[in-house]
Amino acid sequence: MADSITSTFATLDFNEEWKQMQVARERSDDPTVWDKRAKTFPVKHGSQRGYVSHFLELADVRKGETVLDMGCGTGALATPLAQAGCNVIACDFSQGMMNVMLADQEELGIETVTSHIMSWDDNWEDFGLGDSSVDVALASRSMATYDLKESLMKLDTVARRRACLTMPAGPSPKSDPALIEAAGFKGRIGNDFLYAFNILAQCGIAPEVAYIPNSRLEVFDSFDDALETFSDIVHSSVKGTVPDGELDQIPARLAPWLEERLVHDDMGYHLAKERNVTWAFIAWSTER
Repeated sequence: MADSITSTFATLDFNEEWKQMQVARERSDDPTVWDKRAKTFPVKHGSQRGYVSHFLELADVRKGETVLDMGCGTGALATPLAQAGCNVIACDFSQGMMNVMLADQEELGIETVTSHIMSWDDNWEDFGLGDSSVDVALASRSMATYDLKESLMKLDTVARRRACLTMPAGPSPKSDPALIEAAGFKGRIGNDFLYAFNILAQCGIAPEVAYIPNSRLEVFDSFDDALETFSDIVHSSVKGTVPDGELDQIPARLAPWLEERLVHDDMGYHLAKERNVTWAFIAWSTER
């Protein structure tokens, strides 16, 4: 008689493993970091249009619906959703990102966006986001959270009809193997979306998954700004795995690589070749 096989899937604690990963990683849920990066997220050069159109097509938001855009950033989704006739509640923990979004929407004459400085850890009910308070809840590239399960359930709770998010499938923008290897370290590939998928499945939710290829064009005011940002990406990716003395060498190691690839034109300073990231789009019905 063959030995019985016991599945460990039901007993694996994906959320606990996620938490351990966040401890090992440099924290991405610090609003001051994103306040500083806001200027590298221009809203008008159009490099994100392909991602945005693909996300909105998959999200299936309907005209007139009320939509939560959690982690709205500079308004990549909130602005076109408002222009399409939706009422948008745009939330982010970064005042810098929010300021860029609001300035752009004021210029466009958009008046159907309500904004809140709000994080994943806040009590969302304090901001009027209780049970079934919006039709659709979105979190685009914004799962900067320690407790992933709690955050997923917040999206599930506030959405009457549908919840959607994107997470990296493979290397994330904050763990770019090319940058890491240029600094003399070994790149690591993650699949963060698998944690969200498995947590949802264990909660009895049947998530759908699609993939959005995306090119990123980050624009900087100077070479030094670009070097600092890309050095921070390498630092956060390898911290805890290499001696601290080597961390101090990252900018000097990365500078020659960047000098060969950085272009200065009317937009500012940016890499000659856009960085490529594949995002996993995860969505589920909340009509249960």
